[in-house]
Amino acid sequence: MFKHANFNEEINMNIHEYQAKEVLAQYGVPVPKGFPAFSVDEAVEAAKKLGGNFWVVKSQIHAGGRGKGKFKELPADAKGGVRLCPSLDAVQSNSAEMLGNTLVTIQTGETGKMVRRLYVSEGANITKEFYLSALVDRETGRVAFVVSQAGGMDIETVAHDTPEQITTVIIDPLTGVSDANIADVVECLGLEGDLAAQVTPLCRNLYEAFTKSDMSMLEVNPLIIDGDTNKLVCLDAKISFDSNAEYRHPEWEAMRDLTEEDEKEIEASKFDLAYIALDGTIGCMVNGAGLAMATMDIIKLYGEAPANFLDVGGGASREKVTAAFKIITSDPKVKGILVNIFGGIMRCDIIAEGVLAAVRDVGLKVPLVVRLEGTNVELGKKIISESGLAVIPADDLADAAQKIVKAVRGS
Repeated sequence: MFKHANFNEEINMNIHEYQAKEVLAQYGVPVPKGFPAFSVDEAVEAAKKLGGNFWVVKSQIHAGGRGKGKFKELPADAKGGVRLCPSLDAVQSNSAEMLGNTLVTIQTGETGKMVRRLYVSEGANITKEFYLSALVDRETGRVAFVVSQAGGMDIETVAHDTPEQITTVIIDPLTGVSDANIADVVECLGLEGDLAAQVTPLCRNLYEAFTKSDMSMLEVNPLIIDGDTNKLVCLDAKISFDSNAEYRHPEWEAMRDLTEEDEKEIEASKFDLAYIALDGTIGCMVNGAGLAMATMDIIKLYGEAPANFLDVGGGASREKVTAAFKIITSDPKVKGILVNIFGGIMRCDIIAEGVLAAVRDVGLKVPLVVRLEGTNVELGKKIISESGLAVIPADDLADAAQKIVKAVRGS
């Protein structure tokens, strides 16, 4: 996904390519015909239903770079996770190679992701590739299209090496996609005639899909010109939904693939905890996203890295705190835990009791530093200091960060 300095990339609910295309098709966005397949036989049947004599079989994982990826279990010279198939035999053999094997791409890391489902799509006569995405602009708080003629490529590389090839088009929410916005997209793509005319319904339907479906990110790479039909077609699509809007979309539950999600993140969602796994050594438990970001930043400032983002929210109950402890301590990378809570709605003494109860329930094998501030803060600190447990109190955020870094390095 393209990362622009003015955009806030959230980690939300991701869906597979075939699901993204199903969503876009509901809004009249042109996408190739295709079917998901969970077995080799289903892949062959999908190709038969599509008809023709040329198909594309794609691995379905929540990561980009599939075409250039490599399977752990296959020889180094084996093809990647996107295969062109000129016959039903090719559909069968390629599906058999991909299903059940682990695909490693630039976005999966060395562990890779197991391919459990495929997408069998009709082929396309590609004469030109473009890039088009919709994101939320942080500075204006508006949806924006990011457009480039450099489609089908690593867009991050394009942004770094030739940023002049990328155009950002801000959409006014009061007017929607305007004629001026359309003209900017057409100019960037260098289209004329009937192809230029197709940009109007394409962009307006994409914008409608983005806003009505509560997306946080929509990426079409590549958007192509199909030489057989002279039509613009969204050949590949990636969608992330804003998880804060989940209550408006009961249909999302059926699209969720738990095998693609971190087990700790799944467990956190059961307790309404905002949890994101990271690569550091210090587990963080905080209430409030802003406080969480500040906590992670100051851990980095003192020389270590956070192992997670975990926001227990305003109502930090004993049950939530206990669940949070279990999730944090289940991560083998965690060498220490920093609890940084501001007691506004919830009093600090109640929070302290919840933290100590969690420690007793879960057990504690790594250093724990607790910094409390807010209502009844002195009573909260007294409860912790008199608990007899190996909990290190802290006076402020800097003190807490220094103490947990020292404790981790000492251990």
